[in-house]
Amino acid sequence: MIFEDISQMILVFKYLVPRGYTGITVFPFVFLKNKTLKLSKTFINHEKIHLRQQLELLILPFYLWYGLEFLIRFLHYKKWHSAYKNISFEREAYAKENDLDFLKHRKFWNFLTYMRR
Repeated sequence: MIFEDISQMILVFKYLVPRGYTGITVFPFVFLKNKTLKLSKTFINHEKIHLRQQLELLILPFYLWYGLEFLIRFLHYKKWHSAYKNISFEREAYAKENDLDFLKHRKFWNFLTYMRR
């Protein structure tokens, strides 16, 4: 299974992670604010979900879609955090981060089921 063991792709680089966030996934790497996050299976699963999303959208279109959807959500909610939490990619990752087997049965482009307003 792709991304089963991503330990070599996880880097601790607190200056690359935006303020207010604990990690950021930029295919094929996961950048963390601190090394203790490597031990969180839930957090790592959340980031693996983002890796899958990025891969199935051929990477660059993922970032374009993410940015555009963020802008639309920001215009709707008028709050940065609310806009971020309601991006379809984030909604899927947060909803399924506790299901450590999710990626084994996840459907292609599953994030589309999280596109609601």
